[in-house]
Amino acid sequence: MPELPEVETIRRGLLPVLEGARIRHADVRRPDLRWPFPPEMGARLMGRRVLRLWRRSKYLLADLDPGETLIVHLGMSGRMMISGLDGAPPKPPGRHDHVVIDTEGGARITFNDPRRFGMMDLWPTQALGHHRLLAGLGPEPLGNSFHEDYLVERLKGRRSPIKTALLDQKIVAGLGNIYVCEALHRAGISPLRPAARIAAKRIRALVPVIREVLCEAIESGGSSLRDYRRADGELGYFQHNFRAYGREGKPCLAPGCKGKIARITQAGRSTFHCPQCQR
Repeated sequence: MPELPEVETIRRGLLPVLEGARIRHADVRRPDLRWPFPPEMGARLMGRRVLRLWRRSKYLLADLDPGETLIVHLGMSGRMMISGLDGAPPKPPGRHDHVVIDTEGGARITFNDPRRFGMMDLWPTQALGHHRLLAGLGPEPLGNSFHEDYLVERLKGRRSPIKTALLDQKIVAGLGNIYVCEALHRAGISPLRPAARIAAKRIRALVPVIREVLCEAIESGGSSLRDYRRADGELGYFQHNFRAYGREGKPCLAPGCKGKIARITQAGRSTFHCPQCQR
């Protein structure tokens, strides 16, 4: 499932062709994905101008005039692809192209989702904070509200493993399995250690590491493991910089460490870590 860096990369790719553009036509080619589309979604999108294209957690948000927001989640295999640029004809819809949006400028944005775990919804912009998928989300890890004092306070008394705590979207929004594994490895913190038993000094040091990992991933266009593609169709390449995730049995890359990366299962998800240097 795309995490924060992948969604942010797609947002940046869509920004030049979608923000400020008016939607000429919207073709909704099936009644649902993970959940039903909102009633008359195609007709409600047509003629609307995209005032702002932004991201909240793992959701892509397009504010439309005069007061609705299109909410997009890519699910397991969703892609947002651009065609029709520089005078080229737009790409014809394919089998798994479920929503096709044409702008007055000639660009076509296609939502492709073979496994159909993605979603789209329309919601009043002023009430976005009350949408069931957005309500209660924690601060953005790259925003000012996510800081050392905040994380220390939120982890106090939590008996769950630190990895599980960081995946809790109510604590911090947008972190997923890949980047939590990478951040904990760089910080030298065991994913098994109960959050409440980690010294405040180490938690404080973890915050800039989380930001560092996310920023590097965004600059690399995200991580392409299975289905993820950038909006221009190209692969991300941060997977080539993984120090822990997916490296089971390979030497640990931490300076001076002679251990090997191990894989364990936590809450049904694979966790990659070095038992020797992550404490």
